[in-house]
Amino acid sequence: MKKIKKSAKFWLCIALALCLISALGASLIQSDFGRVTVKDLRFETASGHQMSALLFVPDTATAENPAPTIICSHGWYNNREMQDLNYVEYARRGFVVLSIDMYGHGNSDDLPAGDWWKPENNANGMYDAVQMMAGLPFVDASRIGVTGHSNGALASRTAVLLDNEAETPLIAAALLVSNDAVYKNDEDQYYNMFGSRDAGIVACQYDEFFHRVKQADGSRSAPRDYIHQATAQSFLHFGQDPTGLEARSSYTLYKENVDGQEAIRVIYNPEQIHPWAHFSGTVVASSLEFFDNALGAPKAIPYTSQVWQWKAAFNFLGLVGIAILLVSLTKVLVGTKAFAGLKADKEVLPAPALSGKAKMWFWASSALATIFSFCVYMFGYGPIGKMLPSFMHQSPPWFIGVWAALCGLFGLLLVWIGSKVTGVKADCQANGVKIGGKKLGLTVLLALIVVAAAYGLVFAADFFFKTDFRLWVLTLKAFTVSKLPIILCYLPLFLLYYVPNSIVVNSYNYFEMGKKPWVNTAVNALFNALASAIMIVVMYSCFRITGHLPNEFFPNFGGSIIGIWLFPVVVILPLAAVVSRKIFKETRNPYLAGIIMAVMVTIMSCTNTLTQL
Repeated sequence: MKKIKKSAKFWLCIALALCLISALGASLIQSDFGRVTVKDLRFETASGHQMSALLFVPDTATAENPAPTIICSHGWYNNREMQDLNYVEYARRGFVVLSIDMYGHGNSDDLPAGDWWKPENNANGMYDAVQMMAGLPFVDASRIGVTGHSNGALASRTAVLLDNEAETPLIAAALLVSNDAVYKNDEDQYYNMFGSRDAGIVACQYDEFFHRVKQADGSRSAPRDYIHQATAQSFLHFGQDPTGLEARSSYTLYKENVDGQEAIRVIYNPEQIHPWAHFSGTVVASSLEFFDNALGAPKAIPYTSQVWQWKAAFNFLGLVGIAILLVSLTKVLVGTKAFAGLKADKEVLPAPALSGKAKMWFWASSALATIFSFCVYMFGYGPIGKMLPSFMHQSPPWFIGVWAALCGLFGLLLVWIGSKVTGVKADCQANGVKIGGKKLGLTVLLALIVVAAAYGLVFAADFFFKTDFRLWVLTLKAFTVSKLPIILCYLPLFLLYYVPNSIVVNSYNYFEMGKKPWVNTAVNALFNALASAIMIVVMYSCFRITGHLPNEFFPNFGGSIIGIWLFPVVVILPLAAVVSRKIFKETRNPYLAGIIMAVMVTIMSCTNTLTQL
């Protein structure tokens, strides 16, 4: 036991070191090793709301030498840090950059559903940010650009429309990433919404939502054919009806004189999916090319010379550190006097290898759980979404949470059915399922302490380094106290998955398998993720082959966004099996890891999405 305790302390030190290296490394990259000042802002906007944003000011931007500025925005269900690949690269090239939390996201104020695009809310905060930046002394107000991903691009587009009505227009350039321009006016005529501004579109060939055009037969074109559609061609021809005009190509900067000024139009057409556009070096290079030509980069650095990937790598180290901390800190604390009652009284060993009916039922029940998970997710998106209670203000955690809860309860049902089919009745005392009230209370307390410690590191990274721990769609970030009631609302749903899952994986499915002790853990981890992996393969294979998602053929099967929501899930679920197994082997307590994972995932889910009042 002493050896185990020493090992746990060693790994706890490794976890802390990884988190420190992560925060420090990411901070150095995003500040260009001290050449860019990074500020975490909260300010009241012209719309009357509080906005949260990260401001990046290169040391070359001064009142005497004001710099061009780019305001960038994340998409729906994300936050300001999702634009890190852009703000890192823009700022190191001398642009002043503001990365905003749109209203309803991150640390900005929440709005009632449907109010985001009302004129008084200034493009859900984007135009508020433009107006604020135009008044800063180190900003060249004649060279302001806006960009955003998905609904961040919608915010940019809406800001341009508001700017068209302004007495003194402020926006000089706009790049829409993974969203469309407005191609026709109210009279259904092609028109140039951008006027003499420079404008570009990043249209991913496998975008789940946009760049589809209604055809004469009522069908919609595939996004990979967007460049050939009249909408794209009209945009490249500066709002003209493209009928009879020469076909224009992607990746070409077209220039024309508009109202006495030279203007640019360009469409970038990467062979990527919608969410990959905010984790793509190809898209970053395109955006750098666009804003260099539109606004003029103060520092000449090749577009393909990018360092944001190093920030992503450092951010990922933090995620690894947190995963290690969840296990190692739990083990260390179980070895203390306060939580000694949770330590297993003897070594926790796997049950003997299964045979006969028990073996058949393990594989059959695992397959049934996979099928159930697949069917609920793919066919339940619409019905579950419609059941969202009025007091719950976030739709993604609701759908994912209900799906997870149903899968957790189904897992327990399979355990009960298995006992009838195999005739084997488990010893609930020996496998840890039976637990006393005092021990359960101690379990909950320890779980909360471990989660608090993990998020304490997240908050420390935010406070001291203005970074968080993330990789693409996997994110651990600091949050405001206003999120706590929301987290508590959704926590029961995730408890109904992660606690039963830990019980099934450890109390009933922990047995000798193969020649190595890790084989059983790996198989359980595989089945945890299998349904999610199959759904991703089904949806995106269909998309790749046909150019359309399955729900475009079968409206009640899947949905445009739910494939994207599976990307973090397919990582978290097998991790949950591994974490729970390691903790179970130390405690013979399936509830501890289940509660830890439930709380962690609930916080992750509720602090990285849209909140609508």
